[in-house]
Amino acid sequence: MSETSRKFSRRSALLVPLLTVGLVAAGCGAPGEEQPTTDTNQPVSTELGSDPITLELYAETGFPLAKALADEFTKQHPNVTFNIREDQFTVITENAPRVLASDNSPDIIRLPTMVDLVKDGLLKNLDPYFEAYDWDRFPASQLVQSRLADGGALRGSGSLYGMGLGYSVTGVFYNRKLAEQVGMTQPPATIAEFEDLLAKAKSAGVQPIVQFNKNTAGINFPHQALQNQFGDPAQVADWIFQKPGATFDTPAALKATQSIQKWAQAGYFTKDANALDYATMVGEFQKGNGLFMFNGDWESGNLDQSMTGNVGFFLFPAESAGGKHVAMSAPNTFGIGAKAKNPDAAAFFLNWLHTNDKAREISVKVGGSHPGGPSDLPLPAVEEGTVLAETLKASQQLGAENGAVDFTANATGGIFAAAITPEMQKLIAGQQNPEGYVKAVQAEYEKELSR
Repeated sequence: MSETSRKFSRRSALLVPLLTVGLVAAGCGAPGEEQPTTDTNQPVSTELGSDPITLELYAETGFPLAKALADEFTKQHPNVTFNIREDQFTVITENAPRVLASDNSPDIIRLPTMVDLVKDGLLKNLDPYFEAYDWDRFPASQLVQSRLADGGALRGSGSLYGMGLGYSVTGVFYNRKLAEQVGMTQPPATIAEFEDLLAKAKSAGVQPIVQFNKNTAGINFPHQALQNQFGDPAQVADWIFQKPGATFDTPAALKATQSIQKWAQAGYFTKDANALDYATMVGEFQKGNGLFMFNGDWESGNLDQSMTGNVGFFLFPAESAGGKHVAMSAPNTFGIGAKAKNPDAAAFFLNWLHTNDKAREISVKVGGSHPGGPSDLPLPAVEEGTVLAETLKASQQLGAENGAVDFTANATGGIFAAAITPEMQKLIAGQQNPEGYVKAVQAEYEKELSR
């Protein structure tokens, strides 16, 4: 398995000209308790200096972009080294509050969600760095999902608490040889056409979808892809952003869950999906053991190497021909701990990875995604005919159609581990029904918001 194979995490993007605020800015959170006072008037420095510095970086297992950027940063600035700790995303979700509150708080941390962390005063307010580094040169939409107001109660506005390491897009990878075998000559234009291809693949003895669902619910990828199209995606965004009155218990979510159940019963997912982890899924797809794989552009570079010329990518289609595309899309967000020992150096690193030519190239070639940063900076060149070129093109298309929606897994700090993952596993195993799934997710959501 290539080093660049990585575990699912909610991610993705805003692109050139980076996705406009659109759907994601439409929602807002429920009122919550105020965050402890953060002094944003303290002076900050944009000078790295020459004194030895060790930056503590807490990233997710199998996320090669963070280490690649850290290695290049040390190469350019030898006085700075990184101590990188890695955990699976669900572990970071559970550990983040405790780790950030500890005396060994990381300087830079992969953020599973920000609302509760900001309310608890565990993240550094980045507004002083926004001013010092002139981050107003970045498209505003690039940073909107990392802004919180009213002590963390409102997302999409207010102070900045995070920055992206890559800005990606999710969709469907496909095996070109298997696609030809089942008569697929071009990406499907509708959900019905996609389902027709699933049936043809099954009839031809080709595994329609290889999708992991073991440690975290990878089948939430196709579920939300369907949910986004079966209803108003703004309702999905409202729920994720905890807008008062928003609910997961909608006709769109139910229809999406019914479709997932139907696909599972028809054998469209790998038979042992609940025993399949992310790395194994990617390996199976690379071996040609599946026509489709729902995933994100962070796998583009890896797949170009392992399946050269035999892999394509498309945005999940609309319900009706000509409908606009909607895709799960959110920055791979990292923040600076409120107790960070080297906050200025951490901010220097976050600025560098968006603006340095080599860092931007790494974001594209290792991360497979748009590097973000000031809109007047050129995009690193990519080879035509590669799946990386296709995913970047899809990113631009999604931006033009204003179709970015955050991941439902980001709705609360615990929703993914406590409800979406176990309930999706039960659904696939035939131990849960669609109505029960939708209500269970909403019940956990309400439970968490009431705390």
